[in-house]
Amino acid sequence: MNILIVTADGFEDSELSVPYRRFVEEGMSVDIASVQLGPLVGKHGYRTVANREIGEVRAADYDGLLIPGGRAPESLRHSPDVLGVVRDFFAAGKPVFAICHGPQLLVSAGALHGRSATCYRSVAAELRKAGARYSDAEVVVDGNLVTSRQPGDLPAFLREALKKLGKPPKAGDR
Repeated sequence: MNILIVTADGFEDSELSVPYRRFVEEGMSVDIASVQLGPLVGKHGYRTVANREIGEVRAADYDGLLIPGGRAPESLRHSPDVLGVVRDFFAAGKPVFAICHGPQLLVSAGALHGRSATCYRSVAAELRKAGARYSDAEVVVDGNLVTSRQPGDLPAFLREALKKLGKPPKAGDR
């Protein structure tokens, strides 16, 4: 199973690192894509590497998409290549997981109209304006879409994301 993480500098550290490690623990292959290859630094100093350039990514090669929050989604939402990849995942009905500010990419891709979702509180008005049914909940599942508000929601977020990927919860999952 292959997972794509789309991010840039300024991502929320735990929203990338915790799902990344969990997906790898589940035996999945995980690629990190950005507008260019190379090192990326999170808001709090976590370092990772984009091993895929977004312009070369094809949704058909992946089973799910993760969009961590932080400041990265705000910069990525202006990239036609990023928005194209997001739209391709939705068009294919593949699981999409977005947390915190991650749903900003979904707004810019036009993927939230009529959908239920949550996000970081400062992004809620933007989701509503895009036609989403916003809910202040730790996790919201709407078809292939799983969204959460913040790092504290990661256990519920990952539980639902793994369900979408056909992985049963482990004893430590809530």
